[in-house]
Amino acid sequence: MNFDFVLYLVINTAIILAISPLFVSLIKKVKAWTQGRSGPSVFQTYFTLIKLLKKEVIYSPNSSRIMRVTPLVTLAAILVAALFVPLVFVPEPIGGIGNIILFLYLLALARFFMALAGLDAGSCFGGMGSSREMSISSIIEPTTIIVFAALAFVFKSLNIFDMFFLTAASGSPATPTLILIGISLFIILIVETSRIPVDNPETHLELTMIHEGMILEQSGRNLALMELSSAVKMTVLMALLINLIVPFGIATTLTFAGILIAVIAFMIKCSVLAGVIGLFESSMAKKRFFQLPSLFAMAFFFSTLIIIIEVFS
Repeated sequence: MNFDFVLYLVINTAIILAISPLFVSLIKKVKAWTQGRSGPSVFQTYFTLIKLLKKEVIYSPNSSRIMRVTPLVTLAAILVAALFVPLVFVPEPIGGIGNIILFLYLLALARFFMALAGLDAGSCFGGMGSSREMSISSIIEPTTIIVFAALAFVFKSLNIFDMFFLTAASGSPATPTLILIGISLFIILIVETSRIPVDNPETHLELTMIHEGMILEQSGRNLALMELSSAVKMTVLMALLINLIVPFGIATTLTFAGILIAVIAFMIKCSVLAGVIGLFESSMAKKRFFQLPSLFAMAFFFSTLIIIIEVFS
């Protein structure tokens, strides 16, 4: 393992931990503006995480070790997955890092343990949240596989680093094929991060909550780790989308000036995308549970169309 790659691991992890809570607050700020409110500070998520880290952790008497290890396993899986998606610098890939299949397995591992933790406490709300999450996963995961398969067909590679290197080296605007993939990735982003119209991460209504139901029994630093995991996951999927569709700014050589420019460009692109997500959520209502497949079908259709085009072209 060379020095540049070790430096990439440190830089990528530090940046994503530092900026992920910012975009959560920014989405809330945009949604508040559309409703005529000033909304919370863009640093509110940081304040919330710090407050939770200082609080005591309380476990249900019915819970097992699953409840105790889930926050650590979830955050670890998401942070390792984050290494597969370069934020500001694309190094030469080493080992299996960057492989799409392994990336999807890491996301599935985090979801699996979150659903287990929802069941582990023995609460009705946690059980409903886990059941709904697995029901949605059984529909969206095949679609996610097809979307990433379309990416592999377009770039002729299973490695995300190779995809980013090609788009960064070309520096050209997104092609129609990439735009269709971008729409599919945006739908995956909305579903995987439990945003409206799939779920509302800010509600605790027992008849509608999915993600919140699974973490309802978490408290203190464990809840902080779960919230941070969710923020990091959203930033990872945002980075995957914007660095493929809008590749300008990402560095291909490790220099201080290049990294600084890439960080500024990435912050600007992610802030714009966070604003788009906020506007998208504000313009839609939460869909009924059995209406969700119609949203997934759009991503499935576009990705399948791209695969057919690539196979027969």
